[in-house]
Amino acid sequence: MTNVTLVAGFLLVGFSDIQELQIVYGVLFLVIYLAILMSNLLIITLTTLDLQLQTPMYFFLKNLSCLDVFLVSVPIPNFIVNSLTNSNSISPLGCAFQLLLIISFSAGEVFVLTAMSYDRYVAICCPLHYEVIMNGGACVLMAGVSWAIGGLLGALYTAGIFFMPFCGSNVIPQFFCDVSSLLRISCSETLLVVYTIIGVAMCLGISCFICIFISYVYIFSTVLKIPTTKGQSKAFSTCFPHLIVFTLFIITACSLYLKPSSNPPTVIDRLLSVIYTVVPPILNPVIYSLRNKDMKRALMRLVHKTCGQELI
Repeated sequence: MTNVTLVAGFLLVGFSDIQELQIVYGVLFLVIYLAILMSNLLIITLTTLDLQLQTPMYFFLKNLSCLDVFLVSVPIPNFIVNSLTNSNSISPLGCAFQLLLIISFSAGEVFVLTAMSYDRYVAICCPLHYEVIMNGGACVLMAGVSWAIGGLLGALYTAGIFFMPFCGSNVIPQFFCDVSSLLRISCSETLLVVYTIIGVAMCLGISCFICIFISYVYIFSTVLKIPTTKGQSKAFSTCFPHLIVFTLFIITACSLYLKPSSNPPTVIDRLLSVIYTVVPPILNPVIYSLRNKDMKRALMRLVHKTCGQELI
């Protein structure tokens, strides 16, 4: 019989073994985390308080910002604390919660982005029926289903992985608990349940990608039929931010999870995980706000209202 030592805890690998560099990384991630929080919370505040932003597009944008805030708030604060205190251990329960929340919020983002593409499709291809189709109840239902399916996938992944025994090495070569690292240190002989869940998740992800692709085929064909350049530009301006955000999210996710895993994982693997976790949440507010006149006007109204001034 093989002598097996079960894992009682995990060690998360940072970006350096030198304590001074760990502190530098911790401070850097703290600054990035605060920037993500402030920018996304600003979008949530504007889309909640400003009456002119009470539309389906900004409703889904608010949900996307909420998911971004929750997603980065799972691994980043823990990494900051570990870097500043020179500690890299995490309990199995803590690792399970990390895995549950990261998968839930990531999957939720994919479904919310799919709902946003459908919203743009209806707005541009069926403008006369837009208010009927994208009514308040339908928007809440789509957002609720997105959050619920994300949570369900997170629960299934976490249950499937943590019902397996872990043995041997307890080192997770990332700064947070991820699926591939946990599968690598599992000593279970049957991974059928986990791979089935992964297959279901991939099918759902591909379905979302196909829905978004078809939506934009119809959107572009409709926009190109608009006779005026100004009309085309206005229509494209409402679609390109969403398309850029979705492309960025998919590219970073694929570069992390579809890249052939190296053993042991390299610094590039950890860098890709940082890009996947940090870059979309910090760029989403920039992409949606820099060239969005509605958001700029809403911000000015909020500033004037806060300062006690009246708009003329």
